[in-house]
Amino acid sequence: KSLCLHDPVWYDHLPYLPFPDNWPVFAPKDKIGDWLEMYTKVMELNYWSSTTVESASFDEAAGHWDVQVTRDGERLTLHPTELVFATGMSGKARMPQFPGMDRFRGEQQHSSAHPGPEAYRDKKVVVVGSNNSAHDICAALWENGADVTMVQRSSTLVVRSEAVLQSMAGTYSEAAVAAGTTTARADLVGASVPMALLGRFQKPVYDRIRVQDADFYARLEAAGFALDFGEDDTGMSLKYLRRGSGYYIDVGASGLVADGSVALARGQVQELTEDAVVLADGTALPADLVVYATGYEPANGWVADLVDQETADRLGRVWGLGSGTTGDPGPWEGELRNVWKPTAVPQLWFHGGNLALSRHYSLYLALQLKARYEGIPTPVSERAPVHHPR
Repeated sequence: KSLCLHDPVWYDHLPYLPFPDNWPVFAPKDKIGDWLEMYTKVMELNYWSSTTVESASFDEAAGHWDVQVTRDGERLTLHPTELVFATGMSGKARMPQFPGMDRFRGEQQHSSAHPGPEAYRDKKVVVVGSNNSAHDICAALWENGADVTMVQRSSTLVVRSEAVLQSMAGTYSEAAVAAGTTTARADLVGASVPMALLGRFQKPVYDRIRVQDADFYARLEAAGFALDFGEDDTGMSLKYLRRGSGYYIDVGASGLVADGSVALARGQVQELTEDAVVLADGTALPADLVVYATGYEPANGWVADLVDQETADRLGRVWGLGSGTTGDPGPWEGELRNVWKPTAVPQLWFHGGNLALSRHYSLYLALQLKARYEGIPTPVSERAPVHHPR
C-alpha cells in the first residue's frame, strides 16, 4: 500500500502524453493507477480489463496465434498475427523451498502477495531478502508497529534517492528541461550509448557517490549490512540491465537498518521450525509472518505457462546482456535479450522494462509491427543464438 515510484517524474512520462507540470516528483501508486485509466480512454486504446489469458498456440497453417481468454466470465478466442508479451521484465514469483516450511504455524507469503502492514502490528515478521521490495516492506511494517527482521543472504547495492537524482540531473530533471533537454531528447542520449560502453560511463558516477556518501555507507556497514556496487563497481544501472535485481534506492529504510529499528540478520536460511526461521549458523528468528522477498523467475516462464515449455526454451531467457555476472550468464549478447526485437519464435515478441525504457523502446517495437502489417520487408541480418533456454 505504500508503493511509490522511486524514479523522478521526468524519467517516467508515458508516450505522447506527459504528466502535468504539477505532478509530484515521486508519484504514489494510486495516482499512477488513476493516470493509466485516464490514459487508456484519452488515447483511445482498445484495452480490456477483467480479462485473463488462459493459453496461446500458434496455427502454422493459418499463420496466426489462437489466444484463449476469459473476459468478465466469458470465454473468447482471439486470432492475432503477432503476439506481444508485455508482462514486464520478470516472470513468476520465485518462492524458495526451505525445509520446515510445511510445519511453520505462522503465515508465509511472497513479497508480491504481501497485503500491506496493517494486520501485523505487534507481530514478529522476518523478511527474507534485502533488495527494493524487502526494504520497502520492512519500512512499512516498522511504521505500523511490527517487530521486523531483515535477512540479508548476499550483498546489496544501495544508493540514496538524492544521489540518484543528482546523477540524472543532466538528463532527467527540471533543470535539464529548462536547459532544453526534453525527456524525448534525454531518451535518445541514453539510447545512443552502446551497452558495451555503459559501464565506462557509470563507474565514475558510483566512485563519486561512494565518496560523497561515505558516512551513509559507514553507518550501514557498522550495522552489519553487506554492500556492493556491482561486481565491477559499475553501479545500479548495469545491475538493472544485467539482472533486474540486487539493489535498493534508499527512501528511508536504510536509516532504519542502520539504527537498528529494523533488525538485520546475515546468512542463508537453513530451515523453518513451528515458530521461527533458522539460519545456517543456528540463529533462530522468531516469526509470526515470513515474507519471501526473493525475486522472480525469468520472463520466458510466462511463455512456458501460456504456450508450452518447448516454445519457452526456443525463445530463451528474456532480459540481461550476457555479462557473465551474477544472474546474467554469458556469452555477451551486446544488447538486451529478446526484448523489443524479433525473437527465435516468429511472430512472438517481448516488451518490458521500467517506464523510461518502455516509453522509448515501445516506439521501435511499434514500428516493427507496423512494417509487418504493411508488408514492408524488415530483414534481420542474424538472429541471436539461444544460449540459455531457462
